[in-house]
Amino acid sequence: MRKLKSLLMILVALLSISCTMSANPKGNNAENTAEGEVIHLNRAEFLSKVFNYEKNPDKWVYEGNKPCIIDFYADWCGPCKKVAPILNDLAVQYKNDIIIYKINVDKEKELATAFGIQSIPTFLFIPAKGQPQVAQGALPREEFVKQIDSFLLGKK
Repeated sequence: MRKLKSLLMILVALLSISCTMSANPKGNNAENTAEGEVIHLNRAEFLSKVFNYEKNPDKWVYEGNKPCIIDFYADWCGPCKKVAPILNDLAVQYKNDIIIYKINVDKEKELATAFGIQSIPTFLFIPAKGQPQVAQGALPREEFVKQIDSFLLGKK
C-alpha cells in the first residue's frame, strides 16, 4: 500500500510539472516574432512595447524597433474571427519585418478608450518612424499586404 501511495504521489507531481511546462511553451513576447506569432498585449505591455501615452500624452512616440499592426478585437466578433487567420499567416510571412499585436477590447477597456475604438475590428498600422494610420472593419488579405508593403515597409 505504501508503494502504491508513493507511486501515485510521483505520478501526480510529474503530471503537474508537465501541465505547467506545456501551458505556455513559447511565452508571449516580442522575441518570439522570429517564429511569426501574433502577440496578445495587455495594458502594461502596450505601454512598454508600443506607446506610453502616460509618459507622452501630447506626442506620438513609438516604443518598438519594428513596424507593427495592432488588431483591436473581441472574442465574440464575427469579422474579428474572420481576419484572425489572415493575421496569423501574415505574422509568419513578415516575421522578420513587422510585429502583429492583438488587444482584446473587452479585457483592455482603457486601451480601447484611449484610442477611441468604437467599432471592431480596428487596426492600427504603426511605422517604425512617423504617425500611425487607422483602418476599421475586416480588411481582405490584399489590403493588409498593400498596407504592410507600402506604408509600413516603404516598398514601392
